[in-house]
Amino acid sequence: MSDSFPRTDVGGVSLSRMIIGTNWVLGYSHTSPAADSMIKTRHSERDSIAEMLEVFLNNGVDTLMGLFRGNKALCDARKLAEDRTGKKLIVIDTPPLNVDDTPEARREAQAVIAESAENGATFCFPHHSSTEQLVNKNLQAIPRLPDYLAMIREHGMVPGLSAHMPELVTYSDMNEYDVETYIQIYNCIGFLMQIEVEYIHKVIQNAKKPVMTIKSMAAGRVSPFVGITFSYATIRPCDMVTVGCFTPEEAREDIEIGRAAIERRAPVLAGRASPKKTAIMA
Repeated sequence: MSDSFPRTDVGGVSLSRMIIGTNWVLGYSHTSPAADSMIKTRHSERDSIAEMLEVFLNNGVDTLMGLFRGNKALCDARKLAEDRTGKKLIVIDTPPLNVDDTPEARREAQAVIAESAENGATFCFPHHSSTEQLVNKNLQAIPRLPDYLAMIREHGMVPGLSAHMPELVTYSDMNEYDVETYIQIYNCIGFLMQIEVEYIHKVIQNAKKPVMTIKSMAAGRVSPFVGITFSYATIRPCDMVTVGCFTPEEAREDIEIGRAAIERRAPVLAGRASPKKTAIMA
């Protein structure tokens, strides 16, 4: 595999067009408590996570998205992978914020944002569960959002929006809020998407800023070839695809599938293990 991967620009920062997701490191399987437990058991310490991050870094995928606050193994793994490879990861932190309209809540939010900066985040996006509390569909606006975006700028990070609601993208563009990019759920089966795939496709195509798509494989409900290929085939050259992996081997496969999709060629992958394969599968 090559040590480079296609890149894009977000707010003046060069990012790989593939982003490393962390649900399958932190224990958010979107499948079952048993799957969550399996993830947490494997990735309870830094070493297994670092091994996977090294595969991405050595293939030019250097952008890491996740919730870093309180996740020591992930933070330690990031540093270990950087030390081993001599390459830096660009961190996109998505911390939940207290968005109550009180002085105490604003101080709490300020402290969380400051912690993101201390942890070395380049980008800070208030978690969708926080930002979506502010959405006013009647006004087609997100009142008080600029307060938190200003806090992020004050701490030297690039602001963006984590969106499950597509309205966050459209309202932000309409009101010209100070954001440089959006996170948006997007996959071929509409998993966790609030409206139809076709409409989210239009939201992404019309967005004024680059979009970081997430849930590309619908939390394992579609194969990597299907999910990743669909995403790259239907987004813009400025947009990105986030992939979650459980093992270094999965990371290698996803990188090859992503690179092949961008290059419009077939991925070079080994066949799946299967008893009594038909001749065409073999």
